[in-house]
Amino acid sequence: MNPDWQEFLGAQGARIVDGMVGDFGDLDAELASAREATIISPLTHLGIIECFGEDARTFLQNQLTSDVNHLEAGSAQHSSWCSPKGRMLASFVLFRRDSAYLALLSADLREVIQKRLQIYVLRSKVKISDRSTDHELIGVSGPHAEAALQSAGLPIPAAPMQTAAINNATVIRLDSTRYILVVANEAASSVWNALSTHAKAAGTPAWQWLDIQAGLPLITGPTKEAFVPQMANLDKIGGVSFHKGCYPGQEVVARTQYLGKVKRHLYRFHASSPIVPGMQVSAAESPEHACGMVANASPAPGGGYAGLAIVLEGTIASSELRVGLQDGQSIALKNLAIIGD
Repeated sequence: MNPDWQEFLGAQGARIVDGMVGDFGDLDAELASAREATIISPLTHLGIIECFGEDARTFLQNQLTSDVNHLEAGSAQHSSWCSPKGRMLASFVLFRRDSAYLALLSADLREVIQKRLQIYVLRSKVKISDRSTDHELIGVSGPHAEAALQSAGLPIPAAPMQTAAINNATVIRLDSTRYILVVANEAASSVWNALSTHAKAAGTPAWQWLDIQAGLPLITGPTKEAFVPQMANLDKIGGVSFHKGCYPGQEVVARTQYLGKVKRHLYRFHASSPIVPGMQVSAAESPEHACGMVANASPAPGGGYAGLAIVLEGTIASSELRVGLQDGQSIALKNLAIIGD
């Protein structure tokens, strides 16, 4: 996080630990606002990689699961990068700004993914750089999100997964009420102040809870190489193309799709005690064997923790599922629902 931005957020009451904004003094109230009102949140859990150069589109088309060739200016898409075994190394929100491609991904993976992508550049006319150092990410969500954007002089994309840009900012519309702003460092504080006239400041966990409610998984360090894209429903949100050419893991991803071998699926759940990504899920009748894994987690409004887990389909009928092996805490089955159905 840029030191000036960190200092600014601190002056607004942000409690920052290890570069992450936990809250602005009252996490419970911020979570309630995320559910019911309009919030702005520093997306300190995300980083930015830029890919640019004459061969940038071809390079990304040959590496990512989405159809980058059809990513037009003014649009965004979900995507991922896989290992040769078809397991996701990272997931992205990918968008174009002029001739450059920018990818939002988990901040804890930014450095390793940037370096690993660089290995595959070879003689391509492509440069890959970290733009987290000169841009800040701000989330805006709620019934008055458009009014907040207008108050900051920001454009409003017309439809989900479209973008709109001005000189120092790009606005990405995720759905009907949620937006991600990619803002140049020097403009971030003024944009935040303008947004604050219509929205309440909320820590990063509030935004992570909104992602969980939307069923949007984010691959992080603990879940890297754990899931095939279809397990995380990436194919259902446009993050996988089955009509493009080869990319790392393409044969596995395609075979999984056409042979109908997706046996693990994405579920939302609620737990009473703290949970973190990478925790294993087990069935009570077989507690020594994992049948799933927590993909994402956050505190939830009203108490407890919300999560997304990828779970083996055949165990859903179990009398009891637990987060953790052996003596792990129970997941209330009544709150377990597959995303996308």
